[in-house]
Amino acid sequence: MASTASSRAVAGGCSTSAITTATVSGSHVLRINGYSESRAYGVGSYVASSKFLVAGHSWFLRYYPVGFNEETGDWISFFLIHGGRSSVRAQFKFSLLDLEGNQVHSRNSFCPVAFHGSRCFWGFSSFIKREDFENSNYLRDNSFRVVCDITVFNGFYKEGTMMFVDTVPPSDDLHKDLGRLLASGKGVDVKLKVRDKQFLAHKNVLAARSSVFMAELFGPLKEGEADSVEIHGMEPVVFKAMLDFIYTDNVPEVRTGEEIAMAQNLLVAADRYDLKRLKMICEHNLCSRITKKTAATTLVLAEQHGCNGLKKACFAFLSSLGSLKAVMDTQGYDHLRSSCPSLHDELTPRQVRQAGRQGRQEGHELGEAAEGDKPAVAAALHCIGQEGSPPGEARILASLAAAAGGCFGRWLAL
Repeated sequence: MASTASSRAVAGGCSTSAITTATVSGSHVLRINGYSESRAYGVGSYVASSKFLVAGHSWFLRYYPVGFNEETGDWISFFLIHGGRSSVRAQFKFSLLDLEGNQVHSRNSFCPVAFHGSRCFWGFSSFIKREDFENSNYLRDNSFRVVCDITVFNGFYKEGTMMFVDTVPPSDDLHKDLGRLLASGKGVDVKLKVRDKQFLAHKNVLAARSSVFMAELFGPLKEGEADSVEIHGMEPVVFKAMLDFIYTDNVPEVRTGEEIAMAQNLLVAADRYDLKRLKMICEHNLCSRITKKTAATTLVLAEQHGCNGLKKACFAFLSSLGSLKAVMDTQGYDHLRSSCPSLHDELTPRQVRQAGRQGRQEGHELGEAAEGDKPAVAAALHCIGQEGSPPGEARILASLAAAAGGCFGRWLAL
């Protein structure tokens, strides 16, 4: 809201005053994995996002896959919840994102609404009809993304000026412009050779984005004019993805089934070339894609490249006794044991403790079930030591079995 008052002719310009709304804006992107499974929720059931901050206020989102209530059972619903105790006025918008990250279907509050205290929420019970959504191309690999844009209103302030100055809108086209520059090949001044592929780029862009490229291209150790650089230890497809990120600040889409391998390789490349944001993106993607097949290799990767969050996510996945046993049967676990012995030593007692907690919760049932079948337990532990498992791993599984039930531990001592 603004009001303008003009006086009579003033030498040198026009006097103006304005009453301006003080606002702070922010966004949160929520990725829904396993959409078809979420439909098993009943009407009015929701899944909440993690908390995030905008303008110093705590917020989170609720996703209702089968509608907010009986009247909206054929719709998908989204709501914004204020997690703090104070009152705040905010305007918000929910938007579906397409594969390129563009907002394609939006619902807007259009005006500020009041959030009074904790757990006060506003949103759209009829955000999008479920049938229309499922027939759209917004859903890919059983997942989709939605972004919530929030503008918090913090009152008004007065300001004055002697000259008219048009408001300069913020630009979001820089990464698109740089991407077009890379694609055009105009002004390139360096060749980057990766195996049998050659990529053309601009030294200044590479150096501005990566301290490693800065040293290689302009530092005291550069080779001659550095018009041609050999890149070793990296596949061309991985380097191409990293180069696209350097210019556009976006990670390109990857073919289905290759997401984990690309995220792992890109994380290594990002760490090598000091691309901190790309490294964080890869770490985040890997945290949500840990499986029994990839847990061990991902844990090694996290340890070698200082990804503490990813390491914690792997340990959390392995907290299940069944998950640990399945992972120990993979080639990745052999790689973990040989390449990171210290990590293997750290993993063992941690998982024994986890199994112990699980055993204490279920120990009564385990004890009753096993008390009458002592020979079967002994035979199972005998097989652990005989069917090709190294003695060390036999001890690990035996320890886990002992932790899972007190009676197991007593028999192992016999």
